[in-house]
Amino acid sequence: MKSARRGQLLRLEIYFVATVILANPDKNVGELTRPVGYIELLRSNRNFRMLWLGQVVSQMGDWFNTIALYTIILNLTGSGRHVGLLMVARFVPSFVFGPVSGVLADRFDRRTLMIVSDLVRALVVLGFLFVRRADQLWIIYLLTVIQLAFSTMFEPAKTAAIPSIVSDRELVPANAISSVTWSVMLTLGAAIGGLITGWFGTDVSFVLDALTYLVSGALVACVRLPPRAPREKQKLTFNRALGITQTVEGARYVKQRPRVLALLLVKPAWGIGGGILTLLAVFGERIFPVRNSAALGIGFLFAARGIGTAVGPIVARRVSGEGKHRVQNAIGISFLIGGVGYMAFASSTNFVLALILLGIAHTGGSILWVFSTVLLQRAVEDSFRGRVFAAELALLTLTMAMSNYATGELLDRFHLSPRVVTIGIGLFFLLPGIAWFITQRWWDKPMREPPAEVVYVEGHETETARL
Repeated sequence: MKSARRGQLLRLEIYFVATVILANPDKNVGELTRPVGYIELLRSNRNFRMLWLGQVVSQMGDWFNTIALYTIILNLTGSGRHVGLLMVARFVPSFVFGPVSGVLADRFDRRTLMIVSDLVRALVVLGFLFVRRADQLWIIYLLTVIQLAFSTMFEPAKTAAIPSIVSDRELVPANAISSVTWSVMLTLGAAIGGLITGWFGTDVSFVLDALTYLVSGALVACVRLPPRAPREKQKLTFNRALGITQTVEGARYVKQRPRVLALLLVKPAWGIGGGILTLLAVFGERIFPVRNSAALGIGFLFAARGIGTAVGPIVARRVSGEGKHRVQNAIGISFLIGGVGYMAFASSTNFVLALILLGIAHTGGSILWVFSTVLLQRAVEDSFRGRVFAAELALLTLTMAMSNYATGELLDRFHLSPRVVTIGIGLFFLLPGIAWFITQRWWDKPMREPPAEVVYVEGHETETARL
């Protein structure tokens, strides 16, 4: 059985090399199959560069917004429960609107969806300027729901579009760049956002966030996506008009592919411990305030989180490479790194050591995020990518919302120490890592696709050639 599989993989590799040579007669095989550098990708791929620059400015503003909202809520209420409710308001829209956004990303122009989402969010965040009293917190929750509903439209469209503007061998560096950028913007945005909020007030942070959305929309407008294959014309029915038919098709697609299902559940499993986001705000206010400022304490903690998530994918790519099995094993190990890291962070009484341990814990999250995204992008056909990534985002935000709400209740209703709750979250992170290795034999099986599925076979061959 194993020898037959090795023979099949060898034939796929030979076929891939021959295809590459015939398609690019002026280049040698080493040049076409070598890993792509990060700077090289940004310099040579204009479309990805524009999409990336949009991410840079909008995510910088997002962290200004986040720190400002934490500060307002804690200043007006001093309640961990209300911080938890903010996290619920941020996560629930993705679960509610996720299936619809996936259908939209597979049905309509993805660039247009991203631009519209940026413009609407630019208007929405200005509404936070009107919150001045504790009895107006409902405005924050309502506007956050609207803001994140359009973020739910943006993210699946963006993730589904990336494989259309980069080659297969560029997928790992492209997703690593996106993850590192998110991390760097978290680090800079949280730190600078804490300073701006502390020095100039929350209003300035909200205005800057609105401006970054406008800049992001302009940059995304410069991206040129290749034309997609024409969709099969089908009779318009009520269920199809509402996207119900396409959602059911997507669910059936995932159900028939255990490997896709396993990869889709990686980020939602990580979300079980998402209450750490509420805890970081509480740690910044109660345990590690900087110069008696909650905003500065929260900013430094989120900055440490950002540094960890930036380092993770770069180190993991260098250590494990891009081979499928090593990448899969790295996902399981990442859960264990996160669990142990959070428990150590919770036990630390030294602020500097706590920042280091927090950064180490978050290297695990960034590694599993990048690697599961790459494997999903390779495994899922373009016509289903929007729905699959929307489902992933919906499940992730559901588990994150539940975790943050539970965390707020444990802090306020049951009066548990933030350190005790964090240790519990660390223990929860260990469970998905153990389950990942135990169930691997069930879901890690090669899919038998029809010969007509050329795109899938080529993507598989490209991956095989690197093993």
